[in-house]
Amino acid sequence: MSVRTTRDPWSSAVDHLVQVDSRWTEVIDWVGPCRLRPRRDRFGTLVRAIIGQQISTKAAASIDARLRAIGGTPHDPVKLLDLGLETIRTAGLSGVKAGYLLNLSEAVADGRLPLKRIGTWTNEEIIAQLTTIKGIGLWTAEMFLVFALNRPDVLSVGDLGVRVGLRNHHALAEVPHPKQCEALAEPWRPYRTVAMWYLWRGLERPGSRA
Repeated sequence: MSVRTTRDPWSSAVDHLVQVDSRWTEVIDWVGPCRLRPRRDRFGTLVRAIIGQQISTKAAASIDARLRAIGGTPHDPVKLLDLGLETIRTAGLSGVKAGYLLNLSEAVADGRLPLKRIGTWTNEEIIAQLTTIKGIGLWTAEMFLVFALNRPDVLSVGDLGVRVGLRNHHALAEVPHPKQCEALAEPWRPYRTVAMWYLWRGLERPGSRA
C-alpha cells in the first residue's frame, strides 16, 4: 500500500532564505514549516483586512466573529449591502470602516472587482484595482496578495510588524524606515513573502523585542 505524502509548497523558499542568510535557521527551526496557504474566500479575506486596519489581531477577530454572526458565514457582499451601515456598526466597527466594507461590497457585487478572475492578474494590476476602492490602501492590498493569493515575493514595508521583525533579525538599534526595509530584504527575493511571514512569527518567540 502506497503512503501519500504532502509536499511542502514553500520548501524551496525556505532553502533559499537559509542559503542567503544563515540567521534564518534559528527562527525557522523554532517556527517550523511556513503555513501560508491560499484562501478561497477572497472576499472574506478583504473584509478581515479592512476590519484589521490599525487594531490588534485579537480585536479584529472579535469584530469579525460578531459581523459573521449578524450577516452569516462566509461574508457575502450582497448580505452586507442588505445589512446597511448602522447594522454593520453594531459589530463594533466605526462608521468609517463600516462604510469601507460597503464600498468593497458594492465593487464586488457590481462586478468592478472580479474576485474570481483577479488571481490571473499581476501584483501591480491587483494593487491598482484594489486601491481604487475607498478604504483599501496599499497595506490592505498587500495582505490580500499574501494571504488570499500567496504571491511569493511581497514585502509590506508599511507594516509595523515587518519593520520590527527586520530590526530584530538584523540586530538594529532602531526600527528601519521603509527604504531601509527594502534594502535589508533585497537578498531574500524572490521569496520575500515567506521571509515576511517568518518575521511575524519570530515576534512570538519568548524574549523577542516588541
